[in-house]
Amino acid sequence: MKLTVVGCSGSFPSADSACSSYLIEAEGYRLLLDLGNGALGELQKYSGLYDIDAVVISHLHPDHFIDMCGYFVARYYRHEGGRCRPIPVYGPAGTEERLVTAYADTPTEKSMSEVFDFRTLAHGDEFALGPLSLRTALMRHPVEAYGFRIEHRGAAVTYSGDSGPCQALDELARDTDLLLCEASFVDGRENLPDVHMTGREAGECAARSRAGSLVLTHVPPWTDAGLNLLHARAVYDGPTELARPGAVYHPHPAGALPRG
Repeated sequence: MKLTVVGCSGSFPSADSACSSYLIEAEGYRLLLDLGNGALGELQKYSGLYDIDAVVISHLHPDHFIDMCGYFVARYYRHEGGRCRPIPVYGPAGTEERLVTAYADTPTEKSMSEVFDFRTLAHGDEFALGPLSLRTALMRHPVEAYGFRIEHRGAAVTYSGDSGPCQALDELARDTDLLLCEASFVDGRENLPDVHMTGREAGECAARSRAGSLVLTHVPPWTDAGLNLLHARAVYDGPTELARPGAVYHPHPAGALPRG
């Protein structure tokens, strides 16, 4: 299994990164986790636009889904070979309606469903996408938001999406090989438990769940990412680093942060 960071900025794109988007590949299958502001352009560095097999949207804040509007245009108006076949798009209840509202002139527009096969997530879902096994858990965030555990041949990646600290994430990440965890807030400055995590809280989650390694992501441009990294390392002694665009990981049970 291969994980590529497409974008990792929180809230809005930074000068160096698009917003949240991560590409998971295994046995030729390509799964996209989130597609936030600016990520569609970055995605083309790592995959053809028509080579994605499925998309999973963690929640309906623009920094996690809004570039799906541009992706719809690319799939619907493809000039060579005609309109693209529908691919599965998993998201919270109302994902199709929210995308249509963001893009179309009328709320009854149905053209998106011609290239996206919308499917609704729920807490505790377990399903297969190609060779990948996925499990969902409802996170702590102001809107319906999900974290995901993705497994392939004994290796596991857990993605928090956006969440405050919660038992559901601890359980989802139990013994995961790589925890891709948001760290939006600075410890002692913005400890809001039902919105986001600090670097320290992300590190504590990794320690409690016995994660093999930790990658901090979704750090907004106004936050000192280095400080969050320092706070995470103070409470978690496994391999820890900041997500960066283009970073590649091959999660495995050894607990390192292998790159390709």
